[in-house]
Amino acid sequence: MDREGRLRRVAARQDGLVCRDQALQHGFTRHEVDNLVAFGRWQSLARAVYLPRPASAVEPSRRQQIRAVLLSLGPAAYAVLGSAAELHGIAGLSRSDEIHVGLPGIVAKRARVSQPHVVLHQLEHRTESLVRLSGLPATDIISTVSDVILHVGRYPAVSVLDSTLNQGLLGEDDLTLIARRIRRRRGAVAARGYLAEADGRAQSPLETRSRLRCVDGRVPPDVLQLKVRDDDGYLLGIGDLGWRASRLIAEADGQGPHGTPEAIFADRRRQNRLVNAGWKVLRFTWQDTLDPAYIPWVVHQALAHSPR
Repeated sequence: MDREGRLRRVAARQDGLVCRDQALQHGFTRHEVDNLVAFGRWQSLARAVYLPRPASAVEPSRRQQIRAVLLSLGPAAYAVLGSAAELHGIAGLSRSDEIHVGLPGIVAKRARVSQPHVVLHQLEHRTESLVRLSGLPATDIISTVSDVILHVGRYPAVSVLDSTLNQGLLGEDDLTLIARRIRRRRGAVAARGYLAEADGRAQSPLETRSRLRCVDGRVPPDVLQLKVRDDDGYLLGIGDLGWRASRLIAEADGQGPHGTPEAIFADRRRQNRLVNAGWKVLRFTWQDTLDPAYIPWVVHQALAHSPR
């Protein structure tokens, strides 16, 4: 097998990436590697880490970007905070170009980071608190969530907690473990409040944000994922937020699940069934959650005009 073939086998184990040292070990010279990058045949994703494809041929994935940074910082590096949450598939944090990497003490002090979007954290996690997610080292789910809720505000923190519970990544007992894990750490008082507000019935960060707006506006829903049935027991629909006494439902309409023509058609038919059964249906988008007063005001109005 020629050197290109050998290097392709290495890249296949690393999301398509190769390190400079690996290229040198398989017969490339430093001059050749520099030329491949200079002439655009290889993309440089991090210090001495490359995607051996032209930039015009393929855009590196987010996973490749994270792996490139980890490879560039050596075997002691691992994903933490938002980057670890991303690898675990946790929803609720704002999209960011930043890649958060943990390195223990003296290794962190010696590390060289040239990319502005890489955030290096001098952290000490026990070996048993680290996992490999499809080959990428990261903090485990308990450590990741514990770290995240100490570093972000209430809305993203509760959204992260809801996401992990809804996906089954965490159970209710794990919340108690997290409360113990964060004790005496900076931000722990606020984070304990976030743990108390977590609810795994929320199926998206938009549902979480809508619920919290209602809580803050003193019109909290009394149930989530409310199943509405007719007199024969036929399921008419499921409401994201519900106020049963007032026969009121609020729906959180995200662009993903509710944005296709098929979804819009299904939503309208479901809403018609609910309205004909005597329920009032409100619909909220992400933009609506950005105004602290809007959702509570709409719900207040709907409750005030609902039959008791």
